[in-house]
Formats: sequence, C-alpha cells, structure tokens
Amino acid sequence: MSATENNNEIKDGNEIEKDANSRVYELAYLLVPTLSEEDVPVSYGNLKEMVSSFGGAVISNEMPKMIPLAYSMAKVISNLRNKFNTAYFGWIKFMMDSDKVLELKKKLDLDITVIRFLILKTVKENTIAAKRFVRPDMHRKPKFAKEGTDEPAVPINKEEIDKEIDAMVAV
Repeated sequence: MSATENNNEIKDGNEIEKDANSRVYELAYLLVPTLSEEDVPVSYGNLKEMVSSFGGAVISNEMPKMIPLAYSMAKVISNLRNKFNTAYFGWIKFMMDSDKVLELKKKLDLDITVIRFLILKTVKENTIAAKRFVRPDMHRKPKFAKEGTDEPAVPINKEEIDKEIDAMVAV
C-alpha cells in the first residue's frame, strides 16, 4: 500500500468522524426593527454567511418578517438601552460540527442587529405541521331529526332515559 492510499484512508476516516460529530441545528432570531426594508435581506444574508463561515451547511431558512413582540425587549446598542415592541423574526436550519456552535453563539452575541436568538438541536426533516383540511359540513350543528323528513326533533325525556340506564345496569 502506498503512502498516498494510506492518506486517503485517513482522510476518509476523518470525514466520517466529522459527519458523526455534525448535528442539525435551528437558529431562530429577532432583528432590530430599526433596520430599513433594504437592510433586512443584507442582515439575513450576513447571518447565513456567518453560519457558513463556521462550517455550517444551510438546510432551509425563512426570510425575516416583521412581527409584534409579546413583551418589550431591551438591547444595548452603542451604550444606549433600546426597547423594542416589534422585530424581524427569521430562522435558519443548518448542519454544523457541534464544536463550532459555541463559536457561532459568541459571534451572534456581538452582532448589534440581533436582539435575541436561540439555537436548538433539531432534525433534518421538515417539522412544520401542515394546515389540515376541514370539510365545510363539519361546522354544521347536528340535527336530531333525520334529514329529508318533516318530523320535528323529539324532546328528550330524562325519566325514560334514567329507567333505560337502570335496566341496563341491573342486567
């Protein structure tokens, strides 16, 4: 066996080890609402590039959209404490070596356009629940009388029902 063949085997072994050490993560983030509409795609691209710079492979993502926040959030920018009631929310699902995630977190902490972020371990498959189809006739109230007959619905007699239940229980 030549030295180059041996190096290829080691290289292949390292690649397998690297794949075993890689995990799927999802980065959810809030961007400051003071960004102009033109700057939002730039910040979004910068975040994707930051993930790639740490060896991450983007699986799927969503462009940030302006949302109202459930409560006001504060972020110190240029030694001023700013409070925000709205933010641009987006997410990126990516695969990355688990050793590099902490470095990515440190870099995101320093980004002045990010109010908050969350990095979660997840799965590669799409986990967003699809909207279920609801038939229009499912929302109608049930009728007691059979459809197509002119019989009115019979009122419930509680005494008769109690007698029938007692008869069934006694057996």
